[in-house]
Amino acid sequence: MIERLSGPAARMIRVMPRSSPSKAPVNVVVRTYAPTRRALTVTALTLLGAFGLYVVYELGRFDAGYDRLAVSQERTEHEVTVDRLEKANRELRTRLAELDTIRVGRAREQAEVSRTIGELQAQVARQTQELAFYRGIVAQSAVSPGVKIQQLRIGTGSKPGRYLVRMNLVRSVRPEDVASGSLAVTAEGMRNDKASSLDLAAMTGGKVREMPFSFRYFQNFEQEIAIPAGFAPERLTIEVRSNRKGVSPVTETFPWTVDAS
Repeated sequence: MIERLSGPAARMIRVMPRSSPSKAPVNVVVRTYAPTRRALTVTALTLLGAFGLYVVYELGRFDAGYDRLAVSQERTEHEVTVDRLEKANRELRTRLAELDTIRVGRAREQAEVSRTIGELQAQVARQTQELAFYRGIVAQSAVSPGVKIQQLRIGTGSKPGRYLVRMNLVRSVRPEDVASGSLAVTAEGMRNDKASSLDLAAMTGGKVREMPFSFRYFQNFEQEIAIPAGFAPERLTIEVRSNRKGVSPVTETFPWTVDAS
């Protein structure tokens, strides 16, 4: 005899033997195994649980005063504000770059103007000196000898310590007659850390005291001089003396520069 048992997850069949009443009945249990249905059930329950938790979370935020629409709108407003500020920042950076460019250009212009002003001031100073020089010539034309030294060069002499002085004397006014007179040469410098000077007689061993001149247009001079040891010349002074009465001598000073040749 077979008896069927019903249950939620299994089927039980009891087998009853027809004879041998002394033996106990044998129970045979048949279970049905369905893994797909169990996985689907677990997944559905998990999703339902997660959805329930989310609903509870949203209800909690709603009860606390949280408004998703208001937050989204506020976030949009903040994004618009950020875009506006970034745009303003870019404009300010562009303006700052333009101002830096203008500043650099102005600095260059100021430097150029300063350099031009310096050149003009130097030119004005030179012209002022030339004007004073020519005014002095005009003022002394009536009492000056009417001659001037156009060029003076100092070269090395035949021996160490000797130098060759070359001069060009020209008329500074219209040569209506012959200009005559003499030149006095004086070397000025330092000796034993003291200012000192040597006249032409001291530099020529007493052979020449003055250099006479007589010309109508120009005259060249060449005189060898000797500088004693211990004397450091710094400049050479030439005094032009005229033979005409009432004419004051003219003095010109030149720096002591020896030509390499």
